[in-house]
Amino acid sequence: MDLFHRNSRGKDTPIGRDCQFCRRLDPEFGQRKPIDRLVQSKLDDTASAHLTEDGYVKHRIAELMKKRSSGFFLGSLTKSA
Repeated sequence: MDLFHRNSRGKDTPIGRDCQFCRRLDPEFGQRKPIDRLVQSKLDDTASAHLTEDGYVKHRIAELMKKRSSGFFLGSLTKSA
């Protein structure tokens, strides 16, 4: 063991992991900054679990695009006049 590394106790967990929701739905996921891809490792793949604000915003955009492609917006709007 050298002086620059501590002994591992086997309980270290990574802070973040790739968001699987964004990976599936965002065609530009590979071009994101690495930090913008990550969500907190112990949370679900939600927008609020992202580590950065840019990651949060891009996750929300992916959610909206999913709703748009499924026809959610077209069926939910009713004519008012």
